[in-house]
Amino acid sequence: MTIFIGGAWPYANGSLHLGRVASLLAGDILARYFRAKGEDVLYVSGSDCHGTPISVRADQEGVEPGVIADRYHDEFVQCFRKLGFSYDLYTRTDDPFHHRVVQELFVKLLDTGWLYEKDVRQMYCGECRRFLPDRYVEGCCPHCGHTARGDQCDACSSLLDPSELLEPKCKLCGDHPETRGTEHYFLALSRFQQSLEQYARDQAAGWRDNAKELTQRYLNEGLHDRAATRDLSWGVDVPLEGWEGKKIYVWIEAVSGYLSASMKWAADNAADWRPYWSEQATSYFVHGKDNIPFHTLILPALLMGAGELHLPDRILSSEYLTLEGRKFSTSSNWAVWLPYMLEKYAPDSLRYFLIANGPEQRDTDFSWREFIYSHNGELLGAFGNFVNRNLQFIVKAFQGLVPGGRMDTEIAERLRRLYPHIGAALEAGRCKEALEEIFAFIRSGNKYFDGRQPWRQVKEAPEEGADTLFTCVQIIANLSNLLSPFLPFACDSIRSFLGLAQKPGWSYIEVPPHSALHAPAPLFERLDTGLIEEETARLKAAASR
Repeated sequence: MTIFIGGAWPYANGSLHLGRVASLLAGDILARYFRAKGEDVLYVSGSDCHGTPISVRADQEGVEPGVIADRYHDEFVQCFRKLGFSYDLYTRTDDPFHHRVVQELFVKLLDTGWLYEKDVRQMYCGECRRFLPDRYVEGCCPHCGHTARGDQCDACSSLLDPSELLEPKCKLCGDHPETRGTEHYFLALSRFQQSLEQYARDQAAGWRDNAKELTQRYLNEGLHDRAATRDLSWGVDVPLEGWEGKKIYVWIEAVSGYLSASMKWAADNAADWRPYWSEQATSYFVHGKDNIPFHTLILPALLMGAGELHLPDRILSSEYLTLEGRKFSTSSNWAVWLPYMLEKYAPDSLRYFLIANGPEQRDTDFSWREFIYSHNGELLGAFGNFVNRNLQFIVKAFQGLVPGGRMDTEIAERLRRLYPHIGAALEAGRCKEALEEIFAFIRSGNKYFDGRQPWRQVKEAPEEGADTLFTCVQIIANLSNLLSPFLPFACDSIRSFLGLAQKPGWSYIEVPPHSALHAPAPLFERLDTGLIEEETARLKAAASR
């Protein structure tokens, strides 16, 4: 089975916050699961270094956009590594390789008639003396009345053109822009209407509800052709004579990154990228709900126009994560930043919370109270304590050797059934459900341990005590497999304690009797509940500055 997984490309204009991470985590879970199954997986992403937000940040700081892109790309790489994301390639859109692939795709779309020239009126700021990229224009959304950017309204998810905004203003200077004539290429998106309607019908079973509903809304309204080039100083050059100074529009260029990253990975590894973009592959695209139309309409249209490239199968589009009951706001500093979290808290604690309480099917909330109690109650209290008290008891009572007991047949059968159940949930993109099922089993394991009372059995009925602890060791060993996509660091530690191979599998295993344990230690430390008040106060103080 060939699996392609594409994670959304974050803008390299500022640090990642937890809301963004929550929308991306499913990609790593899937990649780890499919690899454990022995499937052929390619998992790619990268930093969007050409998006207008980078240029806006550069203008604010008085530096070149590349300075901003370098700063945050490097930070993203370190953060994703610390969080355990297992990308096969994490690249960037200002890489020359990406530029070349995007330009080749542009020329191919032009040659096949999917791009055409058009004279347009574009927003021009007289104060700044420049044509304004869409995100440099802000105003009122004509559909819902909320403040919106020139490309999209976050409130109602409408795709926009700056000319549609009511009371438009230049984001840089606040002046009211005028419209001036210029020439651009357009993608004939309207001509893909019927093909995309059929595609959406065929693939709907593999999409989350929000993707199905929002895509259908756009299709019902009718697709409109969209500009494929822009007057910009930062981005991928239009590869045509006479078009100097114009760039390929970022909404075409960024989603093409999945293809260019696949090609770059192949070039770097003397491999073939084509199997991952063929009809034999199953592809997953993981992102937030604000990116839905770019993955269900625009990317498929580009791939259809290019020809002979497999269209996205599974769309895993998360809802929004809020913070203490309010929407994340980077401009107001109402955010919990990933670099801070990874400096102060264990990555598995963060991964657990964002899966168990994440916005998979509906908006959910991050609160410091829930984060601390979730860690202490479930991660430490249920999982960590089950592992620790069993292994430490074996160290004390059996000199660190797994007892020579018999496996409880009912528990063994339950473990065997868990593998396909969890696998089916993950393949359907139901990560939260999968994690809940494993933790329900962990709670039953704790109940088994408490009911059997091995601390008494080893004294009063040694053979029964050996059976109990042998069974618990097998539970722990299989948890290191089942939880490896979710909590990779803790599972690596368990495999080290038990002397298991570091590469997990996806089937029932047993640790042989009399195997030696290797210096087992607690997987997690209790978090002081005083952190709730401390972190909440810190958040409010940062937002008030």
